Amino acid sequence: MRDQIFSKEIDLVDFTFDAQVADVFDDMVRRSVPGYQTLIEMVGLLAKTYSQNNTNYYDLGASTGAVSLALGLNSPHKNNRVIAIDNSIDMVKKCKLNLNDKVTNFDVICSDINDICFENASIVVLNLTLQFVIPGQRQALINKIHQGLNSGGILVVSEKIHFNDKQKQVEITKLHLDFKRANGYSELEIATKRQSIENVLITDNKQTHFERFKTAGFSQSICHFQCLNFASFLAVK
Repeated sequence: MRDQIFSKEIDLVDFTFDAQVADVFDDMVRRSVPGYQTLIEMVGLLAKTYSQNNTNYYDLGASTGAVSLALGLNSPHKNNRVIAIDNSIDMVKKCKLNLNDKVTNFDVICSDINDICFENASIVVLNLTLQFVIPGQRQALINKIHQGLNSGGILVVSEKIHFNDKQKQVEITKLHLDFKRANGYSELEIATKRQSIENVLITDNKQTHFERFKTAGFSQSICHFQCLNFASFLAVK
């Protein structure tokens, strides 16, 4: 279904992942996030490279289940379980529908990801999710994920980022807006969504992500993909 949520004048409220958003989410994210399809494809590639037998894969902030599908369909190992978690009941319903008949060994849980106990994990993915976690809670979450990962396990974090260099930030923002226009969003839609989401989506810069991984105890971390102001990080335990 095509995203037209912000195509009309509305009373502005903070962005929420309700039923209206769940219905158009796949279209919204594809037209709003440069490189989104590549982010999902990279999750599949990383699953082939880093997954381990008899372990859990966690998809945190699973939304409609694109990452869960990539994990489940690309795992070359045995006895793995995909655990998809989202705090929106509407997203959970969509995720279950999308995984049924495609992935056999999975759970979809409606919960705050901060309340999850991570166990026997070889892969944990935060795909466009950490940016919606309260900044003061982010380090604790990354620490908790690290503790639940097996040796050699990985954390993948894909996020919108910002730049400390003001001129670079201006240029990248301009290109991102052009990307949205090229994908059919009107000036009204762009402006209205931006106002709706600005108090909800709080970005970090690259260095903050790397410092967070180091503090948690990851042995190495890299930025393995970037398109405009969206980047994906790989941290290995």
